[in-house]
Amino acid sequence: MGYPETFTGFCVDSPKTWNQYHLANLKPKTFGDNDVDVEIECCGVCGSDVHTVTGGWGEFEGPLCVGHEVVGKAVNVGKAVKGIKKGDRVGVGAQVWSCLKCDVCKSKNENYCPHMVDTYNAKYEDGSDAHGGWANYIRAHEYFTFKIPDEIPSAEAAPLLCAGITTYSPLVRADIGPGKVVGVIGIGGLGHLALQWAKALGAETYALTHSAHKVDDAKKLGAKDVILTTEEGWADKNKFKFDMLLNCADATHKFNMADYFGTLKVGGEFHMVGIPNEPLPEMTAMAFVQNGVKLTGSHLGNHQEMDAMLKLAAEKGVRPVVQTVQISEEGCKEVVEKVKEGNVKYRFTLTGFDKAFAGK
Repeated sequence: MGYPETFTGFCVDSPKTWNQYHLANLKPKTFGDNDVDVEIECCGVCGSDVHTVTGGWGEFEGPLCVGHEVVGKAVNVGKAVKGIKKGDRVGVGAQVWSCLKCDVCKSKNENYCPHMVDTYNAKYEDGSDAHGGWANYIRAHEYFTFKIPDEIPSAEAAPLLCAGITTYSPLVRADIGPGKVVGVIGIGGLGHLALQWAKALGAETYALTHSAHKVDDAKKLGAKDVILTTEEGWADKNKFKFDMLLNCADATHKFNMADYFGTLKVGGEFHMVGIPNEPLPEMTAMAFVQNGVKLTGSHLGNHQEMDAMLKLAAEKGVRPVVQTVQISEEGCKEVVEKVKEGNVKYRFTLTGFDKAFAGK
């Protein structure tokens, strides 16, 4: 038995075997009128994949197929689907369904729907499992399936579908543009895209990093200047500087939050998109009341923001820095181990799906 009754994916069985991958059959949800089946060409590797398979975000029972930065070809389109046809090159990010009926969805915040279905390690309301993109096919609701602009190569488009929207959405929701000053904390898989978005949106953009070797990269990616947070007095030198700090790091538990808050303008925003396993550090109310700053966070973005982001990427040349790896048992092991170690510059995209799944 194969497609469309079953998909095939590279899976892990538990957090104890998080770096040991094997092929397994996956049973998708029943195909609906609003569904799109995508034959996968490539899929990005996200820190969320590693947090999940290692058990950092909770236990799970396998076989689990991760991957939520999917690019491929639409091969089956439900009869109620509009705007996508067979043969279109499309992408699927970290969400595959929401109810689209509740007040949250109606306010164009479907990425916060209480009934939402994540792309993997999640269940639909009928109890069927959602399966990720390290597989030959994925099934998603049309509202969470997006046409990829011709200007963007597939391997570079893939990381935009999670890392891209995760960093783009909070910037536009904060009205970041000309006249605003933005600091991006953590120049890695998320941060290297955040720098490009902030620059493309017209903001004066700075990188904040503890890694001196990233200074040149940060400037090439759009930073006007780089602030090394390992230097003594760095925060005092930058008091009341930023309208927004976009935190893309996952080591927030090591931060002196008062230092970061102090660099924000009155009413400024320290916004979390890096989601660490560890809790935030203890802090007193005085850390943020002195200049009235806000501590905020976000999850993905909505449909309209995804469309606008892909359009901006095509027009302004915003691209992730990508290393490609052939998907296989060994390839999956390699990428999760390197992402866990922080040994990637700056995103991995798994490719070669046609060869890996030939005949499957």
